[in-house]
Amino acid sequence: MAEYKGINGTKIQNYTSDPDNPLQGQVWYNETANTLKYFYVNPGSWSTGNSLNTGGPTAGAGTNTAALAFGGSPYRVAFTETWNGTNWTEVNDLTTGRNYLAGCGTNTAALAFGGSVPPNSALTETWNGTNWTEVNDLNTGRKRLAGCGTNTAALAFGGEIPGGSPAITATESWNGTNWTAVNSMNTAREKSGGIGASNTSALCFGGIGASAALTELWNGTNWTEVNDLNTGRSQLGGAGTQTSALGFGGYLPPVTAATESWNGTNWTEQNDLNTARRLMGSAGIQTAALAFGGLDVSALVTATTEAWNAGPVTATITTD
Repeated sequence: MAEYKGINGTKIQNYTSDPDNPLQGQVWYNETANTLKYFYVNPGSWSTGNSLNTGGPTAGAGTNTAALAFGGSPYRVAFTETWNGTNWTEVNDLTTGRNYLAGCGTNTAALAFGGSVPPNSALTETWNGTNWTEVNDLNTGRKRLAGCGTNTAALAFGGEIPGGSPAITATESWNGTNWTAVNSMNTAREKSGGIGASNTSALCFGGIGASAALTELWNGTNWTEVNDLNTGRSQLGGAGTQTSALGFGGYLPPVTAATESWNGTNWTEQNDLNTARRLMGSAGIQTAALAFGGLDVSALVTATTEAWNAGPVTATITTD
């Protein structure tokens, strides 16, 4: 029989440890910790934190508490900054400044590739937590591409070959040493969002192509079209994995603050960014993401940083 503790005339179920699968709104008393606890699912919201030292469009990698911002426009900058969950700190620059690049990895082990880097838009660099080092180039040089993965297992997809060419479908896989051409996307696009944990599982969404709402899944061999974004857009940010993702910001037109979550099947609208932006850097996972830099609704450079927090919460109130 369950035991209960009386607190201010209310009977609360007594546990020696927290329940494994509490229900939304459930309240209980943990007698071991001498705490009153309750459980709820936070639907998610954005909060504004400290800004980048140098604002503007940028590429990003890492988590919402340990991120990396690098490169960007409107100039071909080489700036790199690290985020510790509170502040941004300037660190050593990319070897070659560029804009419209892609990146992935962590704040201590990252990969930067592609971008507008005359005359070599195939340039790839690795970050070891201290310095950037040039490594083997992409097979197809491009800018305005998307990418995901780690610094030893990455994927590059879509984009535009410099010189005003149409969007492309080309996909390449990185094994830590070389890029290899693999099966192309179904629909050519540029300025899309891209996320994924490795070079064998990825999600591409939005962008400029046949449809700005289009979403495709990569399984390590082929791309498959799946359900669209609710709000089609380009130049957006993203965080998460192939089955659990967040897409935010972008350009419709106009510039938007719209945020959507992906559960592996469908996109669902969530609370908006505080600052509508496009061409931002992004990092993190579906329930804990980071958006930083970019251009605002007036096409002005922004350095602001926003953190997204969602998901299950167990809150406590200490009792006497």
